[in-house]
Amino acid sequence: MATYRYDHAHIISPDPESAASFFVDKFGATVKGTGTAADGTTMVMLDLSGANVFFKGRAEKPSVETPKPGSTYGLEHLGIVTDDLDAAVAELKAKGVKFVQDITDFRPGIRISFLLGPDDTLIELLERKPV
Repeated sequence: MATYRYDHAHIISPDPESAASFFVDKFGATVKGTGTAADGTTMVMLDLSGANVFFKGRAEKPSVETPKPGSTYGLEHLGIVTDDLDAAVAELKAKGVKFVQDITDFRPGIRISFLLGPDDTLIELLERKPV
């Protein structure tokens, strides 16, 4: 039987460089490379603590209004784990990040909070503790 493991996420953005910069500035991601995708759009590849996140432009512009964050099919949100949710939220708020859900006890051992990332993407910050 084949084995599987997570490799990367692609996020389409009208401004891939700006979207990538958000993750560099706010979460300490590092730029692995930049380039041009096959469709001629800009692409920025990031390493977020060992996770690959790629930002790419879109050759054709969407013809519909921007939907509410988390309300479309496909990617609902990205989850980023931290060892200290209270400190992370305070640090990100000090950097001007807008939160759409305060810290919540999701279930025993898991606390979460949601913020808006570039292009109104939802990002979940979570803290996992042994129960």
